[in-house]
Amino acid sequence: MTVAGPVAAAPRLVALDLDGTLLDWSGDLGDGIAEAVGALRAAGDHVVVSTGRSAHSMLPIAHALGLDVGPAVTSNGAVRVELDRAADAGFRITDMVTFDPGPALRLVREELPEALFAVEDVGRGFFVSGEFPPGEMDGEVTLVEFERLCAVPATRVVIRSPEHTDADFHAMVERIGLHEVSYAVGWTAWLDLSPQGVSKATALEAVREQLGVAPERTVAVGDGRNDVEMLRWAARGVAMGHADEVTRAAADEVTGTWEEGGALAVLHDLLGGAPTG
Repeated sequence: MTVAGPVAAAPRLVALDLDGTLLDWSGDLGDGIAEAVGALRAAGDHVVVSTGRSAHSMLPIAHALGLDVGPAVTSNGAVRVELDRAADAGFRITDMVTFDPGPALRLVREELPEALFAVEDVGRGFFVSGEFPPGEMDGEVTLVEFERLCAVPATRVVIRSPEHTDADFHAMVERIGLHEVSYAVGWTAWLDLSPQGVSKATALEAVREQLGVAPERTVAVGDGRNDVEMLRWAARGVAMGHADEVTRAAADEVTGTWEEGGALAVLHDLLGGAPTG
């Protein structure tokens, strides 16, 4: 009689936010994260970066995680790329969704005339209306007139107004009715605008289909409002311990904060509880 060996578990899609989840707010990668990501991949799982960052800004972090092939989700889902060291940029754009930013930019400018505005220049950097503080924008930063910003087909718009809180941003969005775009409030000074109906979740669903992963084998970890749809989409959505109430409510469970190693705890749990490294 032939005895069958154990059946290997179907691969999982593990979607990981970067800032506030794998990285602290200074950009440092948590200890043990890269090793855990490598162990998951060695076990046959697909680890996919899912970030609000632009593709060019995501790339060094992906490489630090040991990811140099496979799909990644950037610009809050508006841009999907395939990591590829052979490509000049280190990645190839596989899907990009744009919108006309003009109406939203003009509405917001009426409310926040002193704000700084930026439109993503995909794969390169940003077009900006004024000088952002050092370190906040990477890649090529090109200063242009406001009306030029309004004419650029946009995957992502950034609005920076340090005098306003996240509550102020949410109240403003409700008041002026940004119905033609999706939005997410980042840290206190930032508001991100994306094409209507586009989110990390919509991009990840396309990735899931591409990879042939079953819906019940999806996992996502995140900490921000731009992660809400992703956490709801995943079969196992995990919010970081420092996430706000709305984000935590969208998740199936809550892990520790970044300082407590919350993301690493989730990765170790996926590995069966075994530490790596």
